[in-house]
Amino acid sequence: MNLLEKKAIEVLNKNWKGSFSIPCENLYPFQWFWDSGLIAIGFAHFDMSKAEKEIETLLDAQWENGFIPHIIFHTETDSYFPGADFHLSKLHPQASKKYKTTGMTQPPVTGFVLQEIYRISKDKKATLQFIEGVIDKVYFNHEYFYANRDPKDEGLVYIYHNWESGTDNSPIWDDIWETMNPPEYTFERRDTTHVDASERPTKREYDHYLHIIEIAKKHNYNDKKIAEFSPFLIQDPLFNAMLIKSNESLIELYQLLGNNEDKIRTLKHWQNKSIKSFNDKLFDSDVGVYTHYDLRNERVLSYISSSSFSPLFAGIPNKDRAAGIIKVMMDKFGKDDQYLCASFDPSNERFNPKKYWRGPVWVNLNWMLCKGLYRYEKNDLANRMKNDTVEIVEKNGFYEYFDSRREIHEEGKAGYGGNNFSWSAALLIDLMNS
Repeated sequence: MNLLEKKAIEVLNKNWKGSFSIPCENLYPFQWFWDSGLIAIGFAHFDMSKAEKEIETLLDAQWENGFIPHIIFHTETDSYFPGADFHLSKLHPQASKKYKTTGMTQPPVTGFVLQEIYRISKDKKATLQFIEGVIDKVYFNHEYFYANRDPKDEGLVYIYHNWESGTDNSPIWDDIWETMNPPEYTFERRDTTHVDASERPTKREYDHYLHIIEIAKKHNYNDKKIAEFSPFLIQDPLFNAMLIKSNESLIELYQLLGNNEDKIRTLKHWQNKSIKSFNDKLFDSDVGVYTHYDLRNERVLSYISSSSFSPLFAGIPNKDRAAGIIKVMMDKFGKDDQYLCASFDPSNERFNPKKYWRGPVWVNLNWMLCKGLYRYEKNDLANRMKNDTVEIVEKNGFYEYFDSRREIHEEGKAGYGGNNFSWSAALLIDLMNS
């Protein structure tokens, strides 16, 4: 084990809170949905009991309708805004009675995370026994999405808030903000007391974020009402690719477990419909990649982001289409002066290599894209992305996100956001062992 891997293990152990992990100290003091899943992959390499507990705690906060919230507020603290008292998840009649949570979700990674944990496990029998105890909750979560978030019965689910996408302040959302005029909210930001404000969303962006939540709260987080009234209603390629990848994993795990023919049949039905709609509707031939669809305004949002390439991870494009989108990625994101893979198109005027999801490199997306490139047998390119990821962490530490410009890494620190960030550590461990 090399020094970098030892440091990654230290980061994960430090951010472990007894039954769950936080993404990092101060900035993110609670449990986040997709963070937890990805963190469990890292733990599986050296402490399977923590990996399992991470997933159990996450699923313990599942609502009665199958929904899994994006934040679980395990502790009382005013160090994060907006907190539990703003979100008021109890407005929904089926919200968790045990935990205060948000009323929004995040990319549904849990299905493929269970499969990754099984792949990593040295005791497959014991791990399969663990999976048997939790897999139906993950299936129930997928059932929730197709029953409540697919108003057109297309097999494509909507998100109603930019935080649900995981790519919180992506430049793609600027087009949605132009359709809205929210009030000016008075509140005290907490994130900018921990991190340089130039690396975070603006105050006016936060007004939009809070306004969407207020609309959802007004309707008690009812999905049908949200689909009717939310100004933000998006079919997101990253979110839907994670759901499709997790469907695929659940099918394979249920086949291993046996006696689950009904669930496998339903999953395959969802999968066939979803992949067809994904390819028909979300592939944007004008730019040659998958893009976001704005359901509220019935329009394509023709921007290229790291999310555009995430379908590779789920095996959604055929080989010819995959080759095409990989060419776009390399032409725009893969120049010699850039680390792979920026979170937004470096040739676009909205690109900002320092600001959260407006351009920096993220370890979690790189991990998925590496897996996707290997899946399509683009091994040299996958190895380049893997090596780029290890190198930026080696040079800067376990930051939340990193500058995509190589020259900045020579001049000084090019890691931004939270430091000692859990999924950066977790997924680096996995990359270095796969």
